[in-house]
Amino acid sequence: MSNEHQAEKWSARRRLLAGLLALAMALFGLANALPTYGGLLPRIGPFQTELLRAVMFAAAVLIVLLLKPFSVHWRGRRFGFAAGLLLDGALAVTALVTLWQFYQVMARLNTGLFFFETHHAWTALAGAAVFIILCWREWGAALPLFALLCLLYLLTGQYWPGPLQTAPLDFLSDVPGDLWFNLGKGILGTIAGIILLTVFPFILLGGMLEGTGAGMSLIKASYNLMRRFRGGPAHAAIAASSLFGAMSGGAVANVVGTGVLTIPAIVRRGFKPSFAGGVEASASAGGQLMPPIMGAAALVMADFTGVSYLTIIVAALLPALAYYASLFIAVMFEARKLGVEVADAGELDRQMRMAPQDWVNLVLVVLPVAALIAALLKGMSAAGAGITALLVLVAASPLNPAIRRQPWRLLAALAEGGCNFAKLLLAVGVIGVITAVLGTTNLPGQVAQLIGGAADQMLLLTLIMAAFASLLLGMGMPTLPAYLTIILILGPSLQSFGLAALTAHMFVFYYGVASNITPPVALASYAAAAIARASPFATAVTATRIGAVVFVIPFMFAFNPELLIVGEAGGEASAWELVAVILRTLGLIYLLSSAATAYDVRPLAGPERLLRVVLALALITPLAWLHWSAWLTGLACLLLHRLSGHRAGRRKPSLEPGES
Repeated sequence: MSNEHQAEKWSARRRLLAGLLALAMALFGLANALPTYGGLLPRIGPFQTELLRAVMFAAAVLIVLLLKPFSVHWRGRRFGFAAGLLLDGALAVTALVTLWQFYQVMARLNTGLFFFETHHAWTALAGAAVFIILCWREWGAALPLFALLCLLYLLTGQYWPGPLQTAPLDFLSDVPGDLWFNLGKGILGTIAGIILLTVFPFILLGGMLEGTGAGMSLIKASYNLMRRFRGGPAHAAIAASSLFGAMSGGAVANVVGTGVLTIPAIVRRGFKPSFAGGVEASASAGGQLMPPIMGAAALVMADFTGVSYLTIIVAALLPALAYYASLFIAVMFEARKLGVEVADAGELDRQMRMAPQDWVNLVLVVLPVAALIAALLKGMSAAGAGITALLVLVAASPLNPAIRRQPWRLLAALAEGGCNFAKLLLAVGVIGVITAVLGTTNLPGQVAQLIGGAADQMLLLTLIMAAFASLLLGMGMPTLPAYLTIILILGPSLQSFGLAALTAHMFVFYYGVASNITPPVALASYAAAAIARASPFATAVTATRIGAVVFVIPFMFAFNPELLIVGEAGGEASAWELVAVILRTLGLIYLLSSAATAYDVRPLAGPERLLRVVLALALITPLAWLHWSAWLTGLACLLLHRLSGHRAGRRKPSLEPGES
């Protein structure tokens, strides 16, 4: 008993120390980008670039080691605690030493000529190893394994055959100069800088929104808003995940945050557990498509493409709304198929009823978002706008009595955001390994040549190959790392075929999000399956069926860039052209969702489902004659289906579920 008590005591101290370190990291990072607001606040940052990156990455490593030490994980094994403690210490010391070396060497590189020595190359490899090991522990094997393959390619590329062969490697200069001691393409390079400066405030904002109680109130509001629909809690899960995901930005986090309430409610309404999990997984994954945060990818996308953050938000809006409309329609068809009726007002779960305070808490969502948009419209940077929204939220947080009674909750929420960011930085470090290798070996250029040759200069084949490659590369990765990995490799290929940079980035981003629900590795689906107590694979298959439209929307805006509205996507369009592409998108959603569900007003036979899929795909193409053919055939198909459904209903009224 005393050993267990000591272990719990030590665990509490570790968590407290990690929280304090995360809070300090959060404040340090915010101070770096804090606007002065015309002299109202003192100027603190920006700090020296190499100092900021070294300090933040060192803090991230220590926080993660305190939260999930190997010594605790291996405690049950023979000599496990001692071995784990040794590994924890080795990783911490290695990280601190290599990051200190980074700071010192970068300072010397900035002041004059510097020649690398052998120990600098081993320092670079040791630093990379720390991030690969800790990322594997925190995020799974997919991203670290890919980074290891990249490192292997860097070291052996000169021996590879054909176009994949690289120039001979200069171990003494290329490894340290490209991998570690580099503010451009290294592990602590440009991508790390974007994440630390631009993404960081938004990760903290998401944590603060949850900490102030706004997240739970959003879920309740969605549930009450959707209770009059057939799908009830399933439709509520879609609405809640779109709103909750827009501020939290992580598929698995969205599932856990909303699914614990929505999934049991969906099952109680008569849906299968695998369907309940599939709805939540597909809706939660889609939360990353919804502006303004978009899993923090919008911020990185703005830096990569040279397009303003506000433009990215506008471009992402219509495709995101189209995806959620498809989920809504898919649930409607499933409810019809199962005969699920609208719930009575008395059936509303007690825990989902809106209290007066819940309505007040919704203000804590509206005010920061309004402040964010206002700051962007005034020309403030994305980082400054994010910090402005954060400050507005802190100022408004006393509207929640729980915050007034326990103001330390704000610090706890800020520390929680810091912990989440520390975990993300591990993945960013591993992406830095990939970036360094890609830049040194010119692998994206070689991939572009291979895809171009295989596709025989056809955009459609290139997009299909890029879609499959994106799903494969994104499996098992968090969305932001998946997007970064995919765009670094495939971006040049897509742009070489004439796609605008913004359109190419949006294309691979959508497939990075889709990989969260696509079997065999579907992180969001498996998290939802655990809550639903359903088969993980069945849940992933169901999520893929429900969210099928996410796989075709990228093709829609690739061939019809006016769907992205903004001129930077290459889609300058008149009002009529925009209306036309929106109508085609809605037609595509209806046809594809009904085909995936195998139901409309009655069951759909195999040939009719296939016809609907073909008609939906015809609406994607930029060919006007195909559009008109698809419209006429589709309307005739729907009319015949409805008429035959009414005749069947008159013959067998007991077999047809009621209409809402």
